[in-house]
Amino acid sequence: MVIPILRIFDIDKAHEFYIDFLGFKIDWKHQYSDNSPVYIQVSLNDAIIHLSEHHGDSSPGSAIRIKVNDLPDFHSSLSKKEYPYSNPDIEKTPWGTIELTVIDPFSNRIIFYEESE
Repeated sequence: MVIPILRIFDIDKAHEFYIDFLGFKIDWKHQYSDNSPVYIQVSLNDAIIHLSEHHGDSSPGSAIRIKVNDLPDFHSSLSKKEYPYSNPDIEKTPWGTIELTVIDPFSNRIIFYEESE
């Protein structure tokens, strides 16, 4: 299993985006002390992502792809939320997928996709 690490700079903004908006859940959180950077694992179905405030763990502006089942249903659930910074739509690609792209508050791009029929 491959688990991507995405760089974050603010745990509250990350929580608002990944947990409240996208629907990931926090699996665990690690912090050496109250004033040290946070490292957390979040998951959505079978997708696992590590989010890190640690310098050098990753570069902002990364991109990952997450395969999902029933992308239109996922899109509908996002559309019902009142997240003011993103209003993604589904795009049909020439390579035979439908995709929904979101950009987190730290410029990381997450592309949710499924094979189109």
